[in-house]
Amino acid sequence: MTPKKPKTELELFQSHLDQILDREHSLYKLSHQIEWKVFEDEFGVLYSPGQGRPGLPIRLMVGLHYLKHAFDESDESVVERFVENPYWQYFCGFEYFQHQLPLDDTSLVKFRNRIGAKGREKLFAETIEVAKRQKPIQRGHLDKVNADTTVQEKAIAFPTDARLYHKMRVRLVREADQRGIKLRQSFSRLGKKALAHQGRYAHARQMKRAARETKNLKTYLGQVMRDLERKAPKPDAELARLLALAERIHTQQRHDKQKVYSVHEPEVKCIAKGKVHKKYEFGNKVGVVTTSKDNWIVGVEAYHGNPYDGHTLKGAIEQVKRLTGWTPKEAFCDMGYRGHDVGETTKVHLVGARKKKLSRSLPKWFKRRAAIEPVIGHLKSDRRMNRNHYKGVAGDSINATLSATGFNLGKLLAFFLPLILGRVFAFRFAGLRTIGTYSTFASA
Repeated sequence: MTPKKPKTELELFQSHLDQILDREHSLYKLSHQIEWKVFEDEFGVLYSPGQGRPGLPIRLMVGLHYLKHAFDESDESVVERFVENPYWQYFCGFEYFQHQLPLDDTSLVKFRNRIGAKGREKLFAETIEVAKRQKPIQRGHLDKVNADTTVQEKAIAFPTDARLYHKMRVRLVREADQRGIKLRQSFSRLGKKALAHQGRYAHARQMKRAARETKNLKTYLGQVMRDLERKAPKPDAELARLLALAERIHTQQRHDKQKVYSVHEPEVKCIAKGKVHKKYEFGNKVGVVTTSKDNWIVGVEAYHGNPYDGHTLKGAIEQVKRLTGWTPKEAFCDMGYRGHDVGETTKVHLVGARKKKLSRSLPKWFKRRAAIEPVIGHLKSDRRMNRNHYKGVAGDSINATLSATGFNLGKLLAFFLPLILGRVFAFRFAGLRTIGTYSTFASA
């Protein structure tokens, strides 16, 4: 049913939040700069007009997602802190202080799935629009942009053959129990014992013994697979998918391509970025585009299948044009973008490539390309991109887009801080270590 609106009638023994809050607070100012009606018009059509229970206010749902990634909260913690913080309640559209939880945290999951990829991009685009209206982002800022890719790791355990065999067997046994299929042997006790022994032998560098336990786990998985195939010759769609996944895990070899690294997240890829401290990362690539002058994120997109960096640049530039309405004139990238297919609309500079002659100002912008690296670091450490807990391919896009949204919100909150407070506290909102006025850390 169409979402209901928060109560606005006058309460006899309660004061309006705008009468007791500091109007110079950055959240108070930001709440008046966001066009909330845009979200109501965009998302209101996704609800049934007259069936079921009334939906939760759209401004509440959008505001909680903004606050979640701006202040690095989970679904559970952002709902709990909402009751304690009057500024958060005013930001989400309430006129009076709320003493009870406004919703269950699972409602946030349903809302994210309801609005889809286009709706999530709308949340991100509104942060750019606010910056354009308040002038932190101007047309000249989009003349030069920086582009780079990073890896968004998935919340999975480190994949080993032994663990994959064990987890896949446990999943098949559980699915068989749910369907009333009686297996000849489930290997629940033996499998658990073999996995524990394998880990201990591997830790002690007794590799032959560890390999023997891994072989036992593989055998247990194979017996359960064949038994289930015999007793369910015509499986349903879900069971057929799991049996096909089990077959891939059971037969894959060390140097195979398109390997499975997780039972519950089979789309995860192994990406090698050449890092000394972490040779392999398991997740998906994310492309980030920032303004060269002051590091506003103007484009972010999740990629699957581990594409070549140069092949992602054209889509990234098109997204920047779609979100901002302006096409970047120059893009600065590292050498991983050789062989790009952007065309002539945007001139691409590869930092590190040998050039015979450079203009006087170009070396300065070459140095500014490195400014995108700390932005990616803050996305991971402060905006929840370090470990993605959202499920599936759609969850990768959700987390990447909302992390960039939270980063831009942090810069907006710093922009709306009073000058006196900005000298001390602004770096907390922007996620920067530099202490100074907005003009100092916004361009850092």
